[in-house]
Order: sequence, then C-alpha cells, then structure tokens
Amino acid sequence: MIKSLDYGAFMEKFSLQLSPSQHQLPLRGLTFAAKDIFDIEGYVTGFGNPDWARTHSAATSTAPAVMDLLTAGATCLGKTVMDEMAYCMYGVTKHYGTPTNPCVPDRVPGGSSSGSAVAVAAKLVDFSLGTDTGASVRVPASYCGILGFRPSLGAVSTVGVLPMSQSYDTVGWFARDPMILNRVGRVLLHLPDVDPIKPSQIIIAEDCFRLSTIPSDRTAQVLVKSIEKLFGAQCVKHVILGDHVKDKVPSLQHFMDKGNEDQEDDIPSLAALSSAMRLLQRYEFKNYHAKWVTKVNPDFGPGISERIWDAIKATGENIDFCHSVRTELRAALTALLGDHGILALPTTPGEPPKVQANPATSDIFFSRPFSLLSVAGSSGFCQVSIPLGRYDNVPLAISLVAKHGSDAFLLNLVETLYDTLQETI
Repeated sequence: MIKSLDYGAFMEKFSLQLSPSQHQLPLRGLTFAAKDIFDIEGYVTGFGNPDWARTHSAATSTAPAVMDLLTAGATCLGKTVMDEMAYCMYGVTKHYGTPTNPCVPDRVPGGSSSGSAVAVAAKLVDFSLGTDTGASVRVPASYCGILGFRPSLGAVSTVGVLPMSQSYDTVGWFARDPMILNRVGRVLLHLPDVDPIKPSQIIIAEDCFRLSTIPSDRTAQVLVKSIEKLFGAQCVKHVILGDHVKDKVPSLQHFMDKGNEDQEDDIPSLAALSSAMRLLQRYEFKNYHAKWVTKVNPDFGPGISERIWDAIKATGENIDFCHSVRTELRAALTALLGDHGILALPTTPGEPPKVQANPATSDIFFSRPFSLLSVAGSSGFCQVSIPLGRYDNVPLAISLVAKHGSDAFLLNLVETLYDTLQETI
C-alpha cells in the first residue's frame, strides 16, 4: 500500500530555481531532489534524525553540488528522506517512515539515499542527488531499478554536505535515463562533452558473479553479449578478483578471518577489504560526531542505534593498515584495468530484503553485498549501477567500475551500452 502520492520520498517540498529563461543551459527543464544531507540556504539539514534537526540551525549557504545543478538550469523540488546519519543501507527509518519502493512495495528501497532513489524511480523528479560512502547510491539504485552513479573520490565537491567518513564520502546521483545521468555528471564534474572511447577490455569478475543468487545468464551473460555486439568478443576478459586482490594487497592480511577462508558464501579477500573499510569509517564517524551523539543522546531507530554507538567506541587500532589497504588496492586495480578497462560485477549479490525484516537478520544479509561494494569504495574508483530488468519480479542490476578519474569515460560508456543491454535481457 503506497502511503502517499510521493511514496514517502520527501522530507519537505519546495521549488527552487535560478535563471529559468536561459534556453542554452544544460539542465534546463529538468527537476531534481536532494538528500537531506545537503545544505540548502534557509533550510535545516536534518541528517535523517529529528534530534539533529532540533539542535542545528538553518543552513546559511547552499552546497556547491546543489548550486551547480541550479545554475545549470535544473529546478529543485525538495529534500528527501534518508537513513539516520547516513549510517545504514536499508532505507528504513522509524522517524519519517520508510519510503515505498515503487518497483516492489514490500521490499526496502535501500539506503541511505532512500528518498532520492524512490523519487526518481516513482518519476517524481528527473534525477536526484544522494551520497555514497559505503554504498548509499549504488544499493538503492539497484533495489529501485534505476541508474546510480558513484563518482571517483574527490571528483565532486562535498562542501556543504554533512560528513560521514571523509575517506569514502562521495556525492552521487540517480536517473532513469542514461543521457540525463551523463548530462548531470558533466555539470557536477565540471567536464566538457567528449566523444565516447571504446573500452580496451571489459573484465568479468567471475568469483563475484558466483557469489550472486541470480543466475549469470541474467547478469554477466547479458553484459558479455552486449559487449560482443558493440565492441567485439576480444574486449571480454575474465578474472578471479578475490585472488588478484589477495595477491596484490598484502596489508589485507591484518583483516583476514582465518576461519572463513574456505567458505563458499563469501570471498575472503573482499570480506577483509570490507572489514578494513568499515573500521576506518567507524573511526572517522566517531571523530566527526561523537561529541554530538554523547551530548544529545539522540533517539535512534533499531539497528542504527547499535551501529552508531559501536562507532563511538571505536579505537585507532589498525587504522594505519586501513590506509595501506586503500593505497595498495588502488594500485592493484589501476594495473588490472589500464587506461580504458572496465571491471564488471554484480551491484549486490541478491534481492532486497522485505520491509519488515528483522534488523539483526538484515545485518547478516548485507555482509556479502558490502564485500562487492567495497571494491570501488576502498579504491576511490567510480562505479555505476545499471538496471537489468527483473528476476522473480524483483529488480536486479549490474555494476561497471572504472579507474579513478575516468568518470567521463564511464558515463559515456553507460549511454552507449544501455539500450543494447535492455534489448539483450
């Protein structure tokens, strides 16, 4: 049952635009919404929690990312619901109601940029802004059946965006149309239009696809057939990504769980990668927000409360190794991909959980996805989640990852590839 006409996506609605009469502006006529983590002058940035909103004043300036979109001719229609303090991937919130996933109303929309994804999937706006620290654009894009782009770390300004973990925070965006995804990217990344470049190789992460509960003929094989049609079979390569990461990222040994190395339901080196990533995120979250959390003792929802208080107790142990992992991983993946290579893997390894799922069960459910999602997160590479229709009536998606700074290349590739992928499904 849909709660309201806006699917519960919006925190507050308004209409904000600049220079409506300039016809040549690249985003003229397009509408968007922004996650309630972005400062907009005159509005309180709520960070998904009423106690945060209560204890903070209205913003005195607008985040540059939002201002860039307005200056390019787009109209902002409001601020969207998000998980509390951006510290979740479910999209479930006890304070403002869980936004309804338009594709599968009984499933979570994904978080923490839940409202932004739902607003696009429900066709309430043409595109939207979110943030992606752990996976907060890619997961909701996958679960809501739309495009979601996480840019290279540092490529889009995070000024005026409430921090979660500076080593991983990125400003991402959602769209239904690959052309709009690209146009928005050009504005946010301050890039000129450039001609598409043929990928030198598309590397299929075989072990990552084996981790998925979705048959590979609905994911990897759809991509392979599309690539062969557009660029030729010689472009397609295969790799066991977990082995490559294990060999090339020696600092991961500090995070390996020796008891799980033979488990078939995970990839040990990628699980270690996600452990290192979550450790550094907790430590940085604590540095930003411990003072406020301990002073205010805010009302957090189930699951979120435990996660945030665990972060507040985090120590600096192994933090240096976390930074070493990131440096080694970026070098390893840069060498693997080369200048115009692409790594392909599932966005998530399975379907979204039911809305009423037990939070403890959901944490277990999300451990495998985080292994896949930490590849781009830890390396700082750009990643796009592309919808591939439905399987058992639930949206599914595939992801493409390109090296740091290759955002324009990846956006162009999505636009080139999208229609062929949809025809091949």
